[in-house]
Amino acid sequence: GCNPEGFAFDMNVACSSATFGIQTAADFVRAGHARSVLVVNPEICSGHLNFKDRDSHFIFGDVGTAILIEAADVVGDKPHWEILGTKLKTQFSNNIRNNFGFLNHTAPEGIGAKDKLFVQEGRKVFKEVVPMVAAMIIEHMETLGLEASGLRRMWLHQANANMNRLIAGKVLGHEASEDESPTVLDTYANTSSAGSIIAFHKNSDDLGVGDTGLICSFGAGYSAGSVFVRKVA
Repeated sequence: GCNPEGFAFDMNVACSSATFGIQTAADFVRAGHARSVLVVNPEICSGHLNFKDRDSHFIFGDVGTAILIEAADVVGDKPHWEILGTKLKTQFSNNIRNNFGFLNHTAPEGIGAKDKLFVQEGRKVFKEVVPMVAAMIIEHMETLGLEASGLRRMWLHQANANMNRLIAGKVLGHEASEDESPTVLDTYANTSSAGSIIAFHKNSDDLGVGDTGLICSFGAGYSAGSVFVRKVA
């Protein structure tokens, strides 16, 4: 049966909803307000698209992911990853946004209205988000006492391969290999905040106990989140 002491709520931080959800869940566990938290991350982006906008209508795919965050004593010796630290950041920008939503498709005046659906200034986003996220990751590593040389893999937000290449290069100090920063964008498209979770799910089984990695999201808002994890068992 359902635990009457449990609770649930919705949250939306656009492209960073998954990492913001992970920190929220981890904070509940750390504070003793919960022992197991299921973070469900449905991304239905296609409904928000303006299919008359050739710059953006092809970008997104729809998907759902789920992450289980639990207290260490609940997990026991089952295979799991330890959260070493989380960090969130927001910076106001109008360069990538969704003003209203997919229900505007049902109103005649909303069809094709650029001011009501997804819009972005892609070049501005690229130039502003890359240095912001790279600096955030490097600062977070320093706070946790981690070295780039000890970072086994980066599961970055799957929106733009060139952005990931530049961010990973700034963090690692060299051009990242596919092994160091895997891509799933070519298979699943941009699935908003679910992208880095899919990358983690598809490219983490080969890591060994003690290996450290980074789950990182960034995008609309601007919003960004970094979650450093270490494989325990």
